[in-house]
Amino acid sequence: MSRPALEASAPAARTAYDSNGEHGLSFQQPVPRRLVHRAAVAEVLLTDSVRLGEHRFLVAAQWPRDHALHNPDAAGRTDPLLFAETIRQMFVYLPHTYFGIPLTHRFIGDGLSFDFEDAAPLKVGAAPLDVVLEAEWTWVGNRPPNRYGMRLDVVLTIDGQVYGRGRISGIAVDERRYSLLRRRDAGACPAGDGDAVERTAVAPAAVGRLRGKDCVLERGVRDGSWWLRVDTDHAIFFDHPSDHVPLMVAMEGARQLGHLLVHDGGPGAPLVLVSAQVECLAFGELDVPTELVVEEADEPTGDPALRRLRISSYQNGRPFVSITTLWSRPVAPRLAYIPTQAARP
Repeated sequence: MSRPALEASAPAARTAYDSNGEHGLSFQQPVPRRLVHRAAVAEVLLTDSVRLGEHRFLVAAQWPRDHALHNPDAAGRTDPLLFAETIRQMFVYLPHTYFGIPLTHRFIGDGLSFDFEDAAPLKVGAAPLDVVLEAEWTWVGNRPPNRYGMRLDVVLTIDGQVYGRGRISGIAVDERRYSLLRRRDAGACPAGDGDAVERTAVAPAAVGRLRGKDCVLERGVRDGSWWLRVDTDHAIFFDHPSDHVPLMVAMEGARQLGHLLVHDGGPGAPLVLVSAQVECLAFGELDVPTELVVEEADEPTGDPALRRLRISSYQNGRPFVSITTLWSRPVAPRLAYIPTQAARP
């Protein structure tokens, strides 16, 4: 079902409210980058927040009209992984800001999911997209101050209208415990000869990207397998140094392979990513080749306009992340954000 375009005030006066119209949120500048574990200010999506209760929050974020990595598709729809990155930033921002978790703690995710309400991600127009996220925080297996266990449930809204839902869970630990976990996990990853596999790059247009440097998918020439290309010099994937494969790199690999597999040139509009469920099983090592394996590919309703893919990342036979994605053919145009000079009361 199509939705009407929204009217917004001029950018200098942008304010968001919850359904009761009582809580203002600003979109004027990003939150401090250290609170979302980003090195570049340009990669910070969150702009403001307000606490509604002990475990309830409203968080403001701005999604750019365009982005060096998360560029809109040919129809002007936002990259769905902007939603995933917004959820990830909230997961570290809220506990640092409101729960006193030290900035030196390391965050380890065990799961992330998002779903758009309709059959396509949001569509941007003549202004960046200001979104509000209703957040509910839950402590799970919490043992402060050295180990915090937590889950964050998110509802994506614009002017009170729900457009999507998401969830992320994991732990935050001090440096000593993180080092112990990393050493134990790295020791469990077997050695292998993955480097000997001949691979070729995939054209960025085939995976929905504009630049060759943003393509993380490689084709295994000898056996038709797929591999994840990990470029630690990439300015966005590796915004700051990491000792493991970042979750967003693994998600991008699954998104790019899924994009390639569902765009077969058939009739009708191309399919778009509308849902993803991520299960984190282990750390991905930077120096071990990563194979992408399609473990499930079906049409859950018997209609080719809806495809489900489960893609897992393996390092020498050991999976470290499994991602189930749902791709749908959009049935109608989505939101076009049209700014006007009308002031909000």
